[in-house]
Amino acid sequence: MLAKLFNKKPAGAPEKEMSFFEHIDALRSHLFRAALYICVAAVVVFTQKTFIFDVILLGPLHRDFITYRFFCSLSELTCFYPDNIKLITRELSEQLMIHLKVSFFMGLIISFPLVFNEFWKFVKPGLYDKEVKATSGVIFWCTVLFLMGVLFGYYVLAPFSIAFLASYNVSDLVEATATLTSYVDAMTMYTMATGLVFEMPLVIYFLAKLGIMGPVFMRTYRRHAIVVILVIAAVITPPDVTSMTVVTLPLLLLYEVSIYIAALKYPKETETSE
Repeated sequence: MLAKLFNKKPAGAPEKEMSFFEHIDALRSHLFRAALYICVAAVVVFTQKTFIFDVILLGPLHRDFITYRFFCSLSELTCFYPDNIKLITRELSEQLMIHLKVSFFMGLIISFPLVFNEFWKFVKPGLYDKEVKATSGVIFWCTVLFLMGVLFGYYVLAPFSIAFLASYNVSDLVEATATLTSYVDAMTMYTMATGLVFEMPLVIYFLAKLGIMGPVFMRTYRRHAIVVILVIAAVITPPDVTSMTVVTLPLLLLYEVSIYIAALKYPKETETSE
């Protein structure tokens, strides 16, 4: 079975139209390999429990986290860090389930290039030659932008949001505690969501190269795009102005960069006819 799943068609073999069930079988093979990559990476992460939790996942809770040290080194006015936050669990199996959840998502991040490669192998045969040429280098750039988004969420968005939420107190009688599940869910949202959102320039690049979306269209609907960006920022951040601003500004910058990319790659004759 494994030999069949990993078997590749010989180079130069004639192309033929696949039936519906052959497409389903090919999709199953790609999904199996993608799941295998994630599982292998997740198992490796699972075995490194102490490092993953104490150093990486819970890093933004420590005052000596690199982001806090950087802003505190600039000025006392820009210095911030979270107060002591006590994480608790409410269920007996919560820590185990969180360990499995963290292992899965970190395994997905680590194996993202291989997973996306399987997705691309499934989609690529259905594209025209023009579309294949337009999407050259998609795996590399998609991985780079995704990892940039994950790192931005981890080193920028998460520290600002955690510091704000930890310092917000409605009464001195209320102790600042949080469940481990809520903290992990927040960190997942900060990193995975920003990783996907950072793919915007790449999507615009390919749409522009294919003549689907041009700079004129993007400039015309800039106001609509700003509203959409504000909604996205509000969804993936806590309900505070600081965190929302931290996400909105880079997204606006990415949109402007996308307009510049579209202007470079959009066919001139198509743009003239718009």
